[in-house]
Amino acid sequence: LVISLASEYDAEDIGEMSRVEIEQGLPWRWTPERVMRSIVNTNTNVAVVRKNDKLIAFGIMKYDDLVAHLLLLAVHTLHQRQGIGTSLLKWLEQVASTAGIERIQAEVLADNVGARFFYYAHKYKERSVVVGMYHGSKNGVTLEKSLIPG
Repeated sequence: LVISLASEYDAEDIGEMSRVEIEQGLPWRWTPERVMRSIVNTNTNVAVVRKNDKLIAFGIMKYDDLVAHLLLLAVHTLHQRQGIGTSLLKWLEQVASTAGIERIQAEVLADNVGARFFYYAHKYKERSVVVGMYHGSKNGVTLEKSLIPG
């Protein structure tokens, strides 16, 4: 499994994958243009996993001084439950830890049970349920993981 930083050529594939795998049933916000802004932002890592030159997973993590925000993480449906999401998440967490980040925050749709269990399995703690978090129509769950040992 090779994880690398995205290039400008990945923006369209990432945007499309976000629309299909994450934003299904919601207005499309992570367009290729928005993804491109993340790719060129020096405070953001956009990591990709490809297989046979096809995008199969990606993650977008934005860094502040001590807190990182996992904006998006997706694995193509055909490649889920193969450890790809775990490897990608661990890669992003390692980068954050190396950068001196103390905790990572993320959000998921409240009704996305699979995603919630995925994060729980990786020691993310539920912090709150936010009514109408997604476009005022769908509830979300905020999650957080401490990177400080102990």
